[in-house]
Formats: sequence, structure tokens, C-alpha cells
Amino acid sequence: MSGIYIHIPFCKQRCYYCDFHFTTSLKNKSLIINTIIKELETRKKEVNETVETIYFGGGTPSVLETSDINLILDSIYTNYNVSEEPEITFEANPDDLSIEKIAELKKTPINRFSVGIQSFHQKDLDFMNRAHDKTQAYNCIIELQKAGFKNITVDLIYGIPNQTKEEWQYNLDKVFELKIPHISAYALTVEQNTPLNKLISTGKYPSVSDEKAFEDFNILVSETNKQGFIQYEISNFGKQDYFSKHNSSYWQGKRYLGVGPSAHSYDKKSRRWNVSNNKLYLDNFENNTYFETEELSILDKMNETLMTGLRTIWGVDIHVFEMEFGKDYTFELLKKTQVLIENNLLEIENNTIKVTKKGKFKTDGITSDLFFT
Repeated sequence: MSGIYIHIPFCKQRCYYCDFHFTTSLKNKSLIINTIIKELETRKKEVNETVETIYFGGGTPSVLETSDINLILDSIYTNYNVSEEPEITFEANPDDLSIEKIAELKKTPINRFSVGIQSFHQKDLDFMNRAHDKTQAYNCIIELQKAGFKNITVDLIYGIPNQTKEEWQYNLDKVFELKIPHISAYALTVEQNTPLNKLISTGKYPSVSDEKAFEDFNILVSETNKQGFIQYEISNFGKQDYFSKHNSSYWQGKRYLGVGPSAHSYDKKSRRWNVSNNKLYLDNFENNTYFETEELSILDKMNETLMTGLRTIWGVDIHVFEMEFGKDYTFELLKKTQVLIENNLLEIENNTIKVTKKGKFKTDGITSDLFFT
């Protein structure tokens, strides 16, 4: 499998918690789109496999015109061998998904929508400085379904200060009511260079609580399980046949190509990332200095195998790990797991290391305990 990720670095406004790369100015939109297309053309030799997933992320891809989207897709289909039924995901915000816009998007090859709902409560949306309101959050899903889109995922945020358990439950109930087959849910985190960090540090906003996030996480796991969702990755819950194929390829260590400002690529031997600056991306494209590359050491590869594998239901296959990295490193890994197994944070099932139910909320810490240095 091979996937292509396209980073669209534009948003209408800045959400207080977001530290992704974007700009609220559309001044250089056409230049960025044209350069993304040039990047797709110049990097086609890097992908020798059939492209099975395409993902428009950002930023907010839904601020683009449908003509922009078609230009990018045309370039991919012209320069790459795309499978007959690729998964093509399009991230969108509710306020962009008017009936007219959805009708236009229906004419494109896009077949999966990732909608940034975050919450169905207006006070939460105001707290996060989201561009949409609670009515748009609900109605856009109805309109997508009316247009015939079935493969829909929504983003939700939990651990929001001053949000009650009942209000978090309401958000989940709305998703269940709408019969959405996939949920990506993330704990509200305070990144350093964000408005949220400044608002909290100056006392204008209450602090984010790990205890509250843990309580909300447990409600999330319990309620999605009751509704037949499978928690196939720490933050991702899908009905059978509705897992994200594109994101699953990341967690399973498969190759992918990333184009656009700040996009990352991986070829199993190295990682490459484009500059997180629109101007530098444009100015440095022609002289091929718009990116950096890191060759991965055996320690890097082992740690990434642990970091991605333990986040998923597939875990880390001990036999595959040994074939890839050798008996000595495998012996050391198994030695490190012992205390975590004794504390019921890890388990070994069918020769595969997995995080237990008790350990899921602590996966990042558990993984770091296993890292090779």
C-alpha cells in the first residue's frame, strides 16, 4: 500500500488550541496549489507502489474551491498508479459544508469525509474559537448523508474545562444518533505556541486537567464499545469496515508521500519533511531546498515500531520484530516489558505485545519506557 497526503495550509481563523501549520490569508492560494502540483510531478519516481489512499489534510482543505481540489487530484491520477477504488479522505469544517458545496464535492472522486465537529455545545465551540456553530455541526452531517456519503468520521475533543460529564456524553450521543461510523477523539492539550496556552497562563482560561481527560476517555471507551465501535487506535474508533485505511498505513509502518508546506514523507529508510512556512516553501521550491531529510538508525526504526504499533489493536509482533532487528534487541525488549506486564499495563497475546485496557490512556508513557537509547 502507498498513500499520498496533501497539506492544505489555509484556515478561516485560528482555533485557540491548534499548533498545526496554516495561515488565515488566502493571498498565495493559487501559487501554493500550483507548487503542490509541481511537487507531485517532480516526486513521482519516489512511489513505485499502487496508491491506495489519498488524504487532504491541513489546515482546512474545505476552504478550497472544488476546481483547486480537482487540479490536485488530476495531477495524482496523471502521475501515479492509483488503485481502482482508493480511499480519498477530505478534511472539512462544518461551516464550509453548505448544500451547494457538498453537491460540488459529490462530483469529485472524494469518498470519505473527516469533519471537525469537536463539540455540539456552543459554549465549547466559543471556548475553542471554532468558526462554526452547533447547528452547523449537526446539519452538515445530515446534508453529507443526504448527498450519499456514508464513509464519514468526525473529530471530537474531550477534557474541555467546565464541560460536564453529561455534556461530554451528549456529544457522544449525538454521534450515535447520527449513525456516524467513525470517531477520532483527542484530549485537549495545551501546546506552547498557541493562544490557549497564553489564555491559561494569564489566568483568563481555566487549566486543562489530566484527571478530567482520563474520566472523559473512560466514558468514550465504554460508550463507543456499547455502540459496536472498535478502538483500533488510541484515538480512533470505527465500526467494522470503516477504519481509516490512510491513517492505519501510518501506524502499520507503510510508505507514504507528503506534499505541501509542513507535510511529512516516509519510505521505511528515512523521513522527510517540508518547511512549515508558505513563503519559504514557494521561494525554495525551484532550488530544491524546501525540505529536510533524516536517515533512520536502527534505534529510530525500533522506537517508531513500538510507538506506532502499541497505539493500535495490532500491537507489536515479537516474531516480526526479531526478524527485523535481531534476537539481542528482542530479548532486551521482552526484558523491559516485564514490569509493565506485572502492573497490567502490557500483555503478550499470540506472540504480540499489546497495551491492556488499563494502560491505554498511558500509552505514550508506556512506549517511552520501552524506547531504546
